[in-house]
Amino acid sequence: MALSVTHGRVHSVHPRRAAVLSVHTSPLEQPGTGDAGGMNVYVVETSKRLADLGVEVEIFTRATSSDLPPVCELAPGVTVRHLTAGPFEGLKKEDLPSQLCALTSGLLRVEAQHEPGYFDVVHSHYWLSGQVGWLATERWGVPLVHTAHTLAKVKNLSLADGDAPEPLRRVVGEEQVIAAADRLVANTAQEACDLVGLYDADAGRVVTVAPGVDLEHFRPGEASGARTRLGVPPDAVLLLFVGRLQPLKAPDVLLLAAQQLLRNDPSLAGRLQVAVVGGPSGSGFDEPTYLHDLAAQLDVPVRFEPPAGPDRLRDWYVAADLVAVPSHNESFGLVALEAQACGTPVVATRVGGLLTTVHDGVSGLLVDGHSSDAWAAALARGLKQRGLLSLGAVEHAAGYSWGRTARGLLTAYRDVLVPSGLAAGVGA
Repeated sequence: MALSVTHGRVHSVHPRRAAVLSVHTSPLEQPGTGDAGGMNVYVVETSKRLADLGVEVEIFTRATSSDLPPVCELAPGVTVRHLTAGPFEGLKKEDLPSQLCALTSGLLRVEAQHEPGYFDVVHSHYWLSGQVGWLATERWGVPLVHTAHTLAKVKNLSLADGDAPEPLRRVVGEEQVIAAADRLVANTAQEACDLVGLYDADAGRVVTVAPGVDLEHFRPGEASGARTRLGVPPDAVLLLFVGRLQPLKAPDVLLLAAQQLLRNDPSLAGRLQVAVVGGPSGSGFDEPTYLHDLAAQLDVPVRFEPPAGPDRLRDWYVAADLVAVPSHNESFGLVALEAQACGTPVVATRVGGLLTTVHDGVSGLLVDGHSSDAWAAALARGLKQRGLLSLGAVEHAAGYSWGRTARGLLTAYRDVLVPSGLAAGVGA
């Protein structure tokens, strides 16, 4: 096996152990509410696939309950470690910067219990984890790989009405992590451009690795059976929103568009239904009844459901005629990919990672802006072309898998363990 010298230490090309940092949200939490979303799914799925590729993964996150064990097994080769930092409950993501020292201390104490060089690489997710990883890797003398998932400067360029901009401390924190990381993993080519253009990242340290989808679980199925299990009428025209309820995700756009769709096509009266699956998050907690109040004002049947586990979520995707992703920005959009894997076309905003996740006119439709007229027109077109778009959705989603993502991450790990120019001179 080839060896290289990095930071004064000898590494194998294939990393033995990776410390994965997800300090602000636990991979054990149910995605769809609070701070749990696509990133949680990403961390879980890539960690399991990396373990399948021979990398032991330890995921570090903040303990949010005194009942949580210090260590638990997520899957063979994947453990989750809960670090105590701040109060167990009631600590918002915005308050976590005050706990970064405690989180870093907890992480360093775990590594100190092992022999030197226990971890070969640190992979941090989101800027808060990046801050912890930055300090840990300097202490341990190992490379830092960082995935931002969302970027403050990008979010601030496309704020929803009434949404507060990301604070300066986050912008500065991201700039520090981006400058310090040995490798930056972007979800899409657009995110890679944002890292270079908005944060002056070294293009040579940026690699694009697309997230994936569990193609074995999220697959086409029988809509009638799914609708029976969910209590959806067989003749309903079902429009679905899945995700956290906050201005950034813009679920209100779907409700207003559905009302306009009914006005444009009265024949849908009595059949059109909207399902919203998810819970409040971020600034959505400021007005927790907003979406319900809006639904009550509109002449559109809206069914609100809590975040769903994988089996029930697949039923929702399969049961729906269209899935709407009206976000103001998405770094990738896992909901769109999961829906398409189930054969359900997606109507999404033409922003960010959704330009990659949705193949416009083939697996779904992209909409410019958030006007009710534009969205109603796109939904109407999507319903008319559903059969053709459904075939394209399955084919498009088939190009993404978590195994492919993990292999891309493993290549990134290997690249930072074998610095450019050293690999050729190191013998097997």
